[in-house]
Amino acid sequence: MIANAISIHESIWRRLQSQRDRLPHAMLLVGQRGVGKFAIAHAFAAGLLCESPRADGTACAACAACNWFATGGHPDFRLLQPEALADEEEAAGGDERKKEKASQQITIAQVRALDDFLGVGTHRAGLRIVLIHPAEAMNRNTANALLKSLEEPPPGTLFMLCCSEPLRLLPTIRSRCQTVAVNPPPAAISERALAAAGVADPGRWLALAGGSPLLAAELAGSARDGWADLLTRQLLALDGIDASRLAGDLEKILKDSRGRLPLRIIVEFMQKWLVDLNLAANGMALRYFPLQQATISRLAGGLDPLRLARGYRALLERRRAAEQPLNVRLFLEGLFIEYQGLIRH
Repeated sequence: MIANAISIHESIWRRLQSQRDRLPHAMLLVGQRGVGKFAIAHAFAAGLLCESPRADGTACAACAACNWFATGGHPDFRLLQPEALADEEEAAGGDERKKEKASQQITIAQVRALDDFLGVGTHRAGLRIVLIHPAEAMNRNTANALLKSLEEPPPGTLFMLCCSEPLRLLPTIRSRCQTVAVNPPPAAISERALAAAGVADPGRWLALAGGSPLLAAELAGSARDGWADLLTRQLLALDGIDASRLAGDLEKILKDSRGRLPLRIIVEFMQKWLVDLNLAANGMALRYFPLQQATISRLAGGLDPLRLARGYRALLERRRAAEQPLNVRLFLEGLFIEYQGLIRH
């Protein structure tokens, strides 16, 4: 993991610091997945609640407030996120205990639980912060429950929403927030940060992550089991893939990962592969697999861009299905058989 997201988003950090003395009641940090929105928002919240912040606005990591914040027990801070996301973070930290059927959404019960938090005074008459991540994980009912608090927030309260898909938010939510765009940093900066974090071949993973450095680090970490190399080799084979064998090999890797490698990562990899096939079919430079430009261009020769677009739409459905309980082996076999049919056609 990249140790300090602030260093790769210095301009965003300076903008946030310039508002310390005149904070809006709600901020919406928008950017693609893995770009570092949550890391920036979390660090900003820590700095605002710190009793002795450093000159650059970061938390001192030594005061009582910082100790509370680090352990998740600060009385003036609440983090709203799906239970499933919290489970993933526990697994990444070595805790493999998981709740069955953990929710993929921020529930209305979580938002209603804020009533007591917002209804009492703050610790030492300070600031109160609610961090919501990812905000698009709220359904319509949950978002409407939050709306009243956004419309009439108690004094000294800051809502921070992190969002990768702002169009999934209610317009009434977006209109009540000050938007902060968190764009991918320059590739050279991200590659240096990834290399410093011990990521080998950072350019490869940054390309696969679409320029998002934290997602690149996540992908590189998950690929230690060899799934990415295995899948890339199979997809590059000009004589086609063995759908059944590939599905079996990946199923074993997924099972051995004990949840650290979610099935959706495989589907997202295939989505990016089809995007690059479409780009190659139209004579354009690849976005996600630039190192395989020559072979992918050969694969794309003669492919119908319209069929590729339809194949991509089918993968969108599979991406949603990947979040549900299913037979992983059959799911992957179907995925690769569909791809094989697309290429052969």
